[in-house]
Amino acid sequence: HLTLLNKLKNNSWSGEENMKKPHVIVIGAGFTGLATAHDLALRGVDVTVVEQGSVANGCSGRAHGVLHSGGRYAVKDHEAAIEMVKENAILRKIAPQAIESNEGLFIALNDKDMDFRRTFLENCAECGIPTQEISAQRALQLEPHLNPKIKGAIIVPDGTFESLRLALAFGATAKSNGAKIKLYTKVTELILDGKNTVCGVKLLDRKNGKRYELRADVIVNATGAWTGEIAAMAGIDVPIKPTPGVMVGYEQRLVQRTINHLNLPSDGDIIQPQRQMMVVGTTSYEVTELDYVPINPDHVRLMLERGAELVPLIRNLKERGVYASTRPLIGKGRGRGASRTFKCFEHKSEDNVEGFITVTGGNATITRAIAEKTTDIVCEKLGISAPCRTKEVQLLPYRQFYLIKEA
Repeated sequence: HLTLLNKLKNNSWSGEENMKKPHVIVIGAGFTGLATAHDLALRGVDVTVVEQGSVANGCSGRAHGVLHSGGRYAVKDHEAAIEMVKENAILRKIAPQAIESNEGLFIALNDKDMDFRRTFLENCAECGIPTQEISAQRALQLEPHLNPKIKGAIIVPDGTFESLRLALAFGATAKSNGAKIKLYTKVTELILDGKNTVCGVKLLDRKNGKRYELRADVIVNATGAWTGEIAAMAGIDVPIKPTPGVMVGYEQRLVQRTINHLNLPSDGDIIQPQRQMMVVGTTSYEVTELDYVPINPDHVRLMLERGAELVPLIRNLKERGVYASTRPLIGKGRGRGASRTFKCFEHKSEDNVEGFITVTGGNATITRAIAEKTTDIVCEKLGISAPCRTKEVQLLPYRQFYLIKEA
């Protein structure tokens, strides 16, 4: 490990070395998996990402697109809100090609919302979230299509990200530093060395039907809502709560900023601009079947009703599309009561299973922080002390993902 550490620090690897880089397999090519591969590759680790579908195949590809300021969670979940406001600023710096740096408005629709305003402002201040209180008249000048009956509004540093562009930017940068990314490659089984060590994966190449094995020093389970299924292959129970939410896209962009209802999070209380359209979301319910999440028509109707409370002209627009994103929530509470923070499970200490780490929870805004924590744990297991550099390293343009050839 000391020899390995010196080589990593000095970047002195060559094709003539007898010692190989440590190899890590990351299962899942969503935000977390690709950001973790990016961080590992920067620290000199040989990384292979395997994904049963395309990039951002699951929750990552169906995200609402809100670059959270943390305001939405400031009252009930300080830990998540503090993480979000910090990572919001970092993502704007390292991934501007995937982010629209607009703002967010929390708008008060009634007297109850105005009473909630003080609590909201106080908690935002405690979490370090910048706010600016403005009048209803000023809010309507900024966003003329808002409900004309609003009572007031608060500006926060929310933004808009494009899911696929953000995921591909992490993936492209990882590939540029040597990571290999195998798409449409399904993990069918974890390979165990005895009962307590995971040492590889059995794979199915869904493009050609080929089955093969891949070995590694550490396997990272970053499969979102599927983390429980992958962990079960090692006989481990991960307390994951797959929680979908329905979103509805409308064909015209009537607002330029993220519009939030100024109150505790509830169904259909965000309108998110995306390119030339808008997305209203979301609901929250739990499922057991991950590969088939039906859309409840009542949820679609609810999004229209709630969205029209914020921007009445939505009633005149055609639907662009309806979809659901299955959040991988963890910890205590159910639905909206579950924390939006994340957790890394180092299964040697928690379940006496070596060589296997699970990471789940969180959201897109804190992707980089999730990857940093996960990579720290991997590097500790491998005896590597290379520092994290992802706060400063600019991500490559997302198009490079398809142009960079793997070694």
